[in-house]
Amino acid sequence: MSVINTNIQAIAAARNLNASQEMLGRSLSRLSSGSKIVNPSDDAAGLAVSEKLDAQGRRVKAAITNVQNAVSYVQTADGFMSGMTKILSRMSELAILAKDVTKNSTDIDLYSQEFTALQDQLRATIGGSSADIGGTADISAPLGAFNGISLFGSTTGGGLTVTIGQAVGQEMTIGASDLRTGDMLAIIDQDGTGAYSLGLSDTNAIEAITDAIQHVATERASLGASQSRLELAATTLQVEFENLSSAISRIRDVDVAEESTQFAKYNILVQSGTAMLSQANQTPRSVLQLLQQG
Repeated sequence: MSVINTNIQAIAAARNLNASQEMLGRSLSRLSSGSKIVNPSDDAAGLAVSEKLDAQGRRVKAAITNVQNAVSYVQTADGFMSGMTKILSRMSELAILAKDVTKNSTDIDLYSQEFTALQDQLRATIGGSSADIGGTADISAPLGAFNGISLFGSTTGGGLTVTIGQAVGQEMTIGASDLRTGDMLAIIDQDGTGAYSLGLSDTNAIEAITDAIQHVATERASLGASQSRLELAATTLQVEFENLSSAISRIRDVDVAEESTQFAKYNILVQSGTAMLSQANQTPRSVLQLLQQG
């Protein structure tokens, strides 16, 4: 049927051209942004899933930071205790040297001064209140601290609880390294006048120091076990984060090779659609020819 008012072919060509232009615009947006989901309507379900996975990934990343900080805490404590072991070893050496019968009282006094200085260092490192370690004043800011947390005192719950996963309840406890009690206390304890309970010439000095060395070694072994577990947790979390990132990428990120092919396709469709719309707009001219012939 030949009509003038309604050009069905042109309308259909315009509709197809608009559809091709819309798909070309989407393809261009995806390639320019690198994202497969530019608008929620592109993949509503995929967007929801990827948002959930992204939140989980952020929690995993935060847990990795927690674990790494906990490893630093453990390594700091172990570093201090390594120094304590050296101090205690030197104190045991001094105790043996003081028993040399060829040394006069002046020599013994020199050994005693160094012995007391080493006790001062241990006491300043461990810290504590006068109720815990004796003496005339509290040591509220000990050298052995990490970000304001005392490393060698008792803690509520018996240690520090570290979050090692992204879900609720994924935790572990780093046991407290309490050196303010037991064998170590015998080394740093002072009476009410500020004098040390253990002196260089005491008959039990060597035994007390040996017991303190064992005390520190035991605490270091416990920290070593905690560090091994933390390092394993960090490795596991890194793998989990990597896999989550891969899953999110498959949902959100555009496949450039595939999308480039689609872009070329829609670009050709737009060009051909424009040409065909131009041809469809010429159809009413045939009616004009009929009128002219009449």
